[in-house]
Amino acid sequence: MKKNPHIILLTISLLLNILFALFLYLSINKGTFIPSFIVVVLISLILIGFVLLNKNIFELMPANYKNDINSKVKDNDTKIQITFNDVAGLDEIIDELKIIIDFMNNTEKYKRMGAKIPKGILFYGPPGTGKTLLASALAGETNSTFITASGSEFVEKYVGVGASRIRGLFTRAKKSAPSIIFIDEIDAVGSKRNNDNNSEKDQTLNQLLIEMDGFNSNDGIIVIGATNRLDMLDEALLRPGRFDRSIHIGTPNLKARFEILKVHTRNKPLDNSVSLSEFAKKTHGMTGAHLSSICNEAAILAVIRHKQKIGREEFDEAIERVFAGLKKKNPEILEKERLIAAHHEAGHAIIGKILNSGLVEKISIVPRGEALGYVLNFPKDDAFLMTKTELQNKITMLLGGRASEEIIFNEISTGAENDLKEATKISYQMVCNYGMSELGNRIYDMHLLKSTENIDKEVNKIINICYNNAKMILIKRKNIIKLIAERLLSNEIITKEEIDDLMKDEKEMCV
Repeated sequence: MKKNPHIILLTISLLLNILFALFLYLSINKGTFIPSFIVVVLISLILIGFVLLNKNIFELMPANYKNDINSKVKDNDTKIQITFNDVAGLDEIIDELKIIIDFMNNTEKYKRMGAKIPKGILFYGPPGTGKTLLASALAGETNSTFITASGSEFVEKYVGVGASRIRGLFTRAKKSAPSIIFIDEIDAVGSKRNNDNNSEKDQTLNQLLIEMDGFNSNDGIIVIGATNRLDMLDEALLRPGRFDRSIHIGTPNLKARFEILKVHTRNKPLDNSVSLSEFAKKTHGMTGAHLSSICNEAAILAVIRHKQKIGREEFDEAIERVFAGLKKKNPEILEKERLIAAHHEAGHAIIGKILNSGLVEKISIVPRGEALGYVLNFPKDDAFLMTKTELQNKITMLLGGRASEEIIFNEISTGAENDLKEATKISYQMVCNYGMSELGNRIYDMHLLKSTENIDKEVNKIINICYNNAKMILIKRKNIIKLIAERLLSNEIITKEEIDDLMKDEKEMCV
């Protein structure tokens, strides 16, 4: 068993102090003569021990932390069984990573051409899009040791702790090369340096920079970082020679969603009523993690309902669970609140149909999560670009619920909180990010502005225009609001076909 040097030093120092106290006791109480040189030697030893002890007490906590982290990472030093067959919807990125695989498996042919293996790959994009899965698959394809760590593991208040952990991480990677180091949430350790003088954070980042592109050779080691906040990373970390590849992993498109659903349902018995292509259309904007959760929820529901196969209704229910939250079994809702909710959701649905801003699949006033009601509305196409008119239509639909309340009850409620939050977010993006306001064709960084008065005015102007447009649309269709609300109050749920039937007399599709 390896002895801890800190414990040994502590024991020796304590023994020296006890011995010195004993000599003083004997000399004072029994008249024992102690030569001055012995006293000097003892005091010197005690002082040296005290200095060393204090130095190691300062380092004692970091050392223990380092041992803890080392043991955690060591447990994660494994050979991964996941391959690219387990990854779907990321074909372009997989093709790019296959070059890295060939580089690691056939190093000599690249060396003959003077090519060097990329030292780092940075995956960035929204949460749940498959960054960790891709890193695992890359390790599995190259038969490399996969060493995982989180950026937060390197952040401590003790100076030198994070840097020590970084050194330990790369030391283990060198011993088990070829290896892949995966640092999740790398923005926690690699965020931009500033004048705050956080010496621990800066030392940790500096050590990471040195290890990735320092004087030491890291042959056979690839560092993969993952972050949701690329804008927070230090520029020195992003330069070629450290992270040679920066790959954006966004939300999957229609084809990618279909492929992801196929992967997550390949070991699940599906009923003939299930159409994965249809559900791929209904899950616009959802990530791979959402789709995985939907497939799992559908399977759980089928088991609870004692079915042999997963049916269409289980998938529909699973989408609603992910979209709106869990259904409340015994909600205590006042009749007045149900009445407001019914007219509120009717307003959303009517504007969605009139402005043709999406596919209104369902209206419900069955409480789910924190919402008393909701409208399932899916975009018609996977558009990468949105026009100013399309964004205004989206805001108008969001404000349709509140406008409907004001028209029917001459009063507004707190039910539009989330709608207002989303409408405000889109409006700020239009002004600050897209140059879609009277402030001109430029971008505004809210963090650098001393005053946001002009921006706030433009945001209010956009929201007010959209709200007035929503009221104008709904005032003309007050009778349809009441028809839909009455149907909701009696049935709680209205399907797409029922909505079309209730609005069959509406010939105009835009205002």
